Amino acid sequence: MEKAASTSYSMPLVRSETWTIKDRVLEFRKTPLIMGILNVTPDSFSDGGSFYTVQSAVDRARRLEDDGADLLDIGGESTRPYSQPVDESEELERIAPVLERLVGKLSIPISIDTTKSSVARAAIALGASIINDVSGLEADAQMVSVAVESLAGVCAMHRQGTPQTMQDDPRYENCAVDILRYLMDRDLQLRQAGIAAERICLDPGIGFGKLHEHNLELVRAVGLFHQLGRPLLVGHSRKGFIGKLLGSKDLGRDYGTLGVSFAMHLQGVQILRVHDVAGHAQAFRLLAAC
Repeated sequence: MEKAASTSYSMPLVRSETWTIKDRVLEFRKTPLIMGILNVTPDSFSDGGSFYTVQSAVDRARRLEDDGADLLDIGGESTRPYSQPVDESEELERIAPVLERLVGKLSIPISIDTTKSSVARAAIALGASIINDVSGLEADAQMVSVAVESLAGVCAMHRQGTPQTMQDDPRYENCAVDILRYLMDRDLQLRQAGIAAERICLDPGIGFGKLHEHNLELVRAVGLFHQLGRPLLVGHSRKGFIGKLLGSKDLGRDYGTLGVSFAMHLQGVQILRVHDVAGHAQAFRLLAAC
C-alpha cells in the first residue's frame, strides 16, 4: 500500500523562467506555453490516423500554429499503453517529409517526440530544436550523445516500464516523491554526461506507468517538482484518468483536459502538451487579461 504524501503541494516552489533550445531561449510567461501535439501515426490513442498523410500533417501543423501553439511536438511512433514499436526507418519515413515541408514555414520551435537517437539526429538536421524522449533518454544509449552534440533542448520524462508493460501493475512507495527522486537523479546524470542544465526540461510522465490515482496524485503534487530547478512539461491531454473521473468514454475529453490544465497553471507549470490548442490559447489569453 502506498504511503500518503506528507508534503503540501498547493504552491509552486522555485520556478524556472527560461529554457534554451539550440540557438533560442524560450522565456516563460505567467500562463503556460502551449505545445501542440502532431501524431503522424496510425495508432495513437486519441488522434491516430487523423494526420497520417504528409499533407494532412502539414495542414494540421499550420493550423496548430494559427490556433496559438507556442511549440509543435511531432511524433512518428505511438507510445500509448500496449502500442507496438516501429523500427527507425518507418518512424523516419513518417516524420521526415513532414519536417521537410514545415521547417522555415513555421515560426514556432519544433520538437521531435522519439526514443531513437537516429530519428532525433535526422529530425534535428531537418530543423527540429527539441528532443522529447518519454524514456528519459534511457532507451537508446546514443541519445545523450545526440543531445550533447546538437545543443538541442531536451525533455526527459519519467515512465515505469515500456508502452507494452507500463500499465500492467505499476507500483510506487510514494508516487510523487519516487518520481521526484528519479528526475533528480536523471537530471544529474544528463548534466554529468555533458548536457547543459539550461537545456534540460523535465516531465513527471502522467499516464506512463501510473494508475488513475497516481495520475491524480501527480496533478495535485506537480508544484513539488519545481525544486528540481528545471522547466516542467506535462502531457495530460485526453488521458484515461480524465475520462474515468468524468465517467465518460469519449476520447475527446477536452473540457476535462482544460480543467487539469488550470490546475497545472495554478502550480506554475511552464509547458502543457495538448491536442486542443485553440481552446487552451483562448482560455489562457482571457485568464491573462483578467
